[in-house]
Amino acid sequence: MEIRQLQYFVAVAEEGGFGRAAERLNIVQPAVSQLVRRLERELGVQLFDRSTRQIRITWAGERLLPEAKAVLAAASRVLAVAGEIKIGTEGVLRLGTGRAPDPRVDAAVDDLVVAAPRLRVRIVKSGLADRLAAVRSGELDAALVRAMPSAAGLELVPLWTDPVYAVVPARHPLADEDMLRLEQLAELPLRLAPRDANPPFHDLITAALLDAGVEPPVGPPFTHLQGTFADIATDPTASWTAFYRAGDLPPARHVAIRPLAGVEITTSLVVPPGPAGPALRLLLDGFRRITFPGADRAARRSAAPSRSAGPSRR
Repeated sequence: MEIRQLQYFVAVAEEGGFGRAAERLNIVQPAVSQLVRRLERELGVQLFDRSTRQIRITWAGERLLPEAKAVLAAASRVLAVAGEIKIGTEGVLRLGTGRAPDPRVDAAVDDLVVAAPRLRVRIVKSGLADRLAAVRSGELDAALVRAMPSAAGLELVPLWTDPVYAVVPARHPLADEDMLRLEQLAELPLRLAPRDANPPFHDLITAALLDAGVEPPVGPPFTHLQGTFADIATDPTASWTAFYRAGDLPPARHVAIRPLAGVEITTSLVVPPGPAGPALRLLLDGFRRITFPGADRAARRSAAPSRSAGPSRR
């Protein structure tokens, strides 16, 4: 059975004759009669009574007519959904992110929901290695990464940059500065997490130190952000650490948080190689709309910590 046969059957039933159905379908009448007869043979029932000059639908035809219309409606829906998937406005987009929330990601997803209400975005939060593996395997359509210049077998699309901050004791003379240079921190022990904890950020900081020509002493181990803030505030030996803002900060007392001059971290969208699919292009358009020129600078100003003991929780 062909969809076309059902289309011809419905047209004849609604028009009341093969000639008018042929005009409606813009084909010749013999083609309509031939396909309807083939449908009757395949179904094993007579759909139309041809014994009189005026074609009349039979009881079997009346019974099958709504079923035929339902099939045609379903087929039309299949084509419509396929078209929406083709242009990216329906389906599921699987996006990998880190565990810390970022309001820009929420804004881009909200933008996408407005642009394509039938496209669902599934956020998958995981570690960096898992995100990259999932994009390579096809389990994710894309993933957000920070401070990563390249990824084997994948492509990176830069989205925005954020400042990197230095944290020093509030009692230290450097706390009076509005911005710190790496050269000013050369004599202070650096609390930096091991490379395997966050390879891209570790490489970013070590490369920036190398470019600045400084090699600060190795400080006590970096534990976690809140614990390291507390250690820097209470340790009688001055030390410092570097971090980037990812969501709200923990309470920061007795430390000063200052932007590092010339050190920025880039957030990118990592995607499979080749042309982006329709849904992914819509997502990229959403990211571009929320990071138009000037928006990133405004976001930095609103996100910059205060000069006192550190940023307060929002």
